Amino acid sequence: MTGATKKSNRRLVLWLTGFVAAMFGFGFAMVPLYSLVCNVVGINKAGGSRVLEKQLTRLGVDEERTVRVEFDATLNAALDWDVKPRTAHLDVHPGKPYDVYYSARNNTDHEVVAQAIPGITPWQATEYFNKIACFCFNQQKLAPGESADLKLRFVLSPELPPKYSTVTLSYTFMDTNRNKLKHAASAR
Repeated sequence: MTGATKKSNRRLVLWLTGFVAAMFGFGFAMVPLYSLVCNVVGINKAGGSRVLEKQLTRLGVDEERTVRVEFDATLNAALDWDVKPRTAHLDVHPGKPYDVYYSARNNTDHEVVAQAIPGITPWQATEYFNKIACFCFNQQKLAPGESADLKLRFVLSPELPPKYSTVTLSYTFMDTNRNKLKHAASAR
């Protein structure tokens, strides 16, 4: 190989290495950037809002209407937990508070701290899904082999448009250990 070819190859390798590092960093920055953009634009309603129960009583309970609320849980690949809703679905009256529990178990031999990220489908129903108390407001820490019941208290607003007869609340559980996530990403 000539000196010019070696220099050109070295420059290409450095450029590609820098590009890969930048994309890796961009991937980790996506969640905070997404949150920032949503807050600025005013659309940061992912997962519904946290409210006080007494704020909801002004609208009353719609006893004439029921809406099916389905519950789901998924795990990030780096999280070795078992998580599932104890109730697959509820038929609820808008305006009435309900309690639901998720069961979680840490299958590892070490303590793990996880965070649940909520999502609501259809997204148009998000602003009408109000969480009074939710395990997703805090990180969940489980010791090796430990199990926990995670509580969610919610109410659907009576203002939910009638065209929405089913709402799905899904949680994605993620390990908060960034070093573990970086290691898993680099191993791929």
